Amino acid sequence: MTTAATRSERQISPIFLGLVAIMAVSGWAVWTDFSTSTGFAVFLFVVSGWVVSLCLHEYAHARTALHGGDISIGAKGYLTLNPLKYTHALLSVVLPVIFVILGGIGLPGGAVFIERGRIRGRWKHSLISAAGPLTNVLFAIALMLPFTLGVITLDRTNAPFASALAFLAMLQVTAAILNLLPVPGLDGYGVIEPWLSYRTRRQLEPFGQFGLLAVFGVLWIPEVNAAFFGFVDSVTAAFGIPDGLSGLGYAFFQFWKGDPLS
Repeated sequence: MTTAATRSERQISPIFLGLVAIMAVSGWAVWTDFSTSTGFAVFLFVVSGWVVSLCLHEYAHARTALHGGDISIGAKGYLTLNPLKYTHALLSVVLPVIFVILGGIGLPGGAVFIERGRIRGRWKHSLISAAGPLTNVLFAIALMLPFTLGVITLDRTNAPFASALAFLAMLQVTAAILNLLPVPGLDGYGVIEPWLSYRTRRQLEPFGQFGLLAVFGVLWIPEVNAAFFGFVDSVTAAFGIPDGLSGLGYAFFQFWKGDPLS
């Protein structure tokens, strides 16, 4: 059995390349203060960067599944990094972006359909589920390293870019933590599901479609929200991101509310 995909099935989608280009150009506009609306440029930078990370998240699931034995992955277009190829575009892209706009929180949705029957071995199933959140971890580290290494230092002239980068990094941290929760419908549950009894899996299966919304709903509880973001802040602080910087980035992101530094 082959786990290879054809060249056309692995060709990167122009849509993904366009998203990367938007992220790069909007980031440059924020960095150089070229944009006439800094807040709108921050918005474009964060949204495009967030969708890029969603594509990489789902690509990691798909690529791991391909090597795990699901040779149907390539034909479904999952290896092209095209978000329009996902099984549920609403859950995969639109809903996570809405979560960012409404609550400043990163929470990936369900996307690629994996034919689990083709895959043998519980460890392979667990690794497929873990691959997505681990991609968010790597993306978060890449975004936070400039702060850790002192490449980016905070002053008023670069506050928009530094805060936008910190906010995008915070989204990756929240995505990784939340998606690793052992809640049906999230990847954390997918990691442990192969190790549960058949009866337990059957009992929990109906709750999978509500897990994502349930987690988001619980985070609206003030005490839970404060505890969660307190932990997230401790993680970003460990990498050298100043306290409150990601919050400033979220304020810039909400450009319709005006310039937070004015």
